[in-house]
Amino acid sequence: MTAVPALSAPPAFSRVWNVVRLHMISKNTFIVIPWLILAGAMVVSLVIPLLLAFNGVAREDFEKGAVNSWAVLSPMWYLCAVAVLAIAQFFPFSLGFGVTRRDFYLGTSLVFVMSSIATGAVLATLGVIEKATDGWGLGARMYTALFFDQGSWGANFFLFTVIQLGILFVGAAIATIYMRWRMWGMLAFWLGSVVVIVVGLSAITFTDSWPRVGETLANLGIMGIFAWTLVPIALAGIAGFFILRRATPKN
Repeated sequence: MTAVPALSAPPAFSRVWNVVRLHMISKNTFIVIPWLILAGAMVVSLVIPLLLAFNGVAREDFEKGAVNSWAVLSPMWYLCAVAVLAIAQFFPFSLGFGVTRRDFYLGTSLVFVMSSIATGAVLATLGVIEKATDGWGLGARMYTALFFDQGSWGANFFLFTVIQLGILFVGAAIATIYMRWRMWGMLAFWLGSVVVIVVGLSAITFTDSWPRVGETLANLGIMGIFAWTLVPIALAGIAGFFILRRATPKN
């Protein structure tokens, strides 16, 4: 009688990678749509200086305003919704295929990290090109606007990556709260957030600590501030993991 070999479970990383592949079934969500939004914002950013130059506006005057452009962050608002939908829609769908909550969250987190790194690399590279071409030859500022001109590719890559990581992981954590406690959980979360913000701002105001806060932020600088934001991002990721382990896909 021939012995039947025992079937072993797939390796842990294979199960996590299957979740990544599940998210990537539709390339539109994480790849096509964000870059289409960015391309549209770039077209507008290039058309505006042309129109202003046609109407006699001095290039120097336009460049002063272009520094404050938020165009490069236009895909981030969409990605906030993507983070929520990645949990709210794919979580019940994945459980139907026998995916564990742990593997689903780790796979989703891996998608977030890879997407953020890729986005950070591309945007930082476009920033280098924009600076080298003097704003694409038009004085336009998009990838080097706001605080995204830290003097090196690596620094700008870090800033872009951290921003997208924050949006994705915080959005996902909020979605796990809904999946676990539904509407009452969301009400408690938003109410608690408002209370914490109000109490914090009031404490700073009543203790005359705004100068100290401003001095601390100035000493940290942009890079330091963004480095510290990795702490709440990591906490959001950890919280989302543990909340989702007790969540249910029921409506």
